[in-house]
Amino acid sequence: MSASNDIGQIDRRGRTYVAGHRGLVGSAIVRRLEGDGFENLIVRTRKEVDLTDPRAVHMFFETEKPEYVFLAAAKVGGILANATYPVDFLRDNLAIELNVLHAAHRNRVKKLLFLGSSCIYPKFAPQPMKEEHLLTGGLEPTNEPYAIAKIAGIKLCQAYRKQHGANFISAMPTNLYGPGDNFDLNSSHVLPALIRKFHEAKERGEPSVTVWGTGTPRREFLHVDDLADACLFLMDNYSGDESLNIGVGKDVSIAELASLVGDVVGYEGEISYDTSKPDGTPRKLLDISKLNNLGWQARIPLRVGIEQTYRWFVSALPTEVGG
Repeated sequence: MSASNDIGQIDRRGRTYVAGHRGLVGSAIVRRLEGDGFENLIVRTRKEVDLTDPRAVHMFFETEKPEYVFLAAAKVGGILANATYPVDFLRDNLAIELNVLHAAHRNRVKKLLFLGSSCIYPKFAPQPMKEEHLLTGGLEPTNEPYAIAKIAGIKLCQAYRKQHGANFISAMPTNLYGPGDNFDLNSSHVLPALIRKFHEAKERGEPSVTVWGTGTPRREFLHVDDLADACLFLMDNYSGDESLNIGVGKDVSIAELASLVGDVVGYEGEISYDTSKPDGTPRKLLDISKLNNLGWQARIPLRVGIEQTYRWFVSALPTEVGG
């Protein structure tokens, strides 16, 4: 089976497996595929198929025979989780990648997309970060176990292409947000954390909201529905060896983000900054020129995406985040 020239729209009637369909990314991919007329989607919960168990994964692939695979399953977490459970982040993510990619190869999957993370790039990579910056410097220590596992996934895709001609591609999304995000203040990322902080401050009538750091670091944010659209676009239009960045191509400061979130939520108090708290990396912006040149770009403006995400957060309060 040759991977090099196999470019063309994937069959909407083909058996398509979305691994990790309950997560932020996987659920968005399922929404996108359903909206595009995919007729034979295959999903399994972690209880139904443990992707870290090689026997379970091979039995699943041999029984279901998926033709296309979106590999969005991963063990994810914030700085605290990575620092506390480095073995789990390395072992579980490596196991998922090894098992799914090998089963996909053995069962002659026509095409597979592996999703990584922008944390794979060196901590002090030039900005914006290009695909070729991978492995040119040391990683951010706070998420190194996760990043190493994701780098291994990219390399494994490339190895299967080189040795077996497998049509495995990979992509690296920037910071994501959207419906289904994690709003737990102990483990969430900055954007959902700000939504929750401002919402609770508004509900309690608090005069000010404190944001960690100076507010000067800059971050890029991609709506998860745009990511799902990009994933389908790549499955239809790309079969290259190189992992491609997925982002919006522009960033905002944390202070600008906080102001925007506060405005969307309707919070009218003050915003203060706790400069004793760490800022993290000064800037993380992806160079997305290669994906743009293929003909794809993000469509959901940041404010519109935050408004949509806030509506989801409020609607989910009783069951999801315990109002």
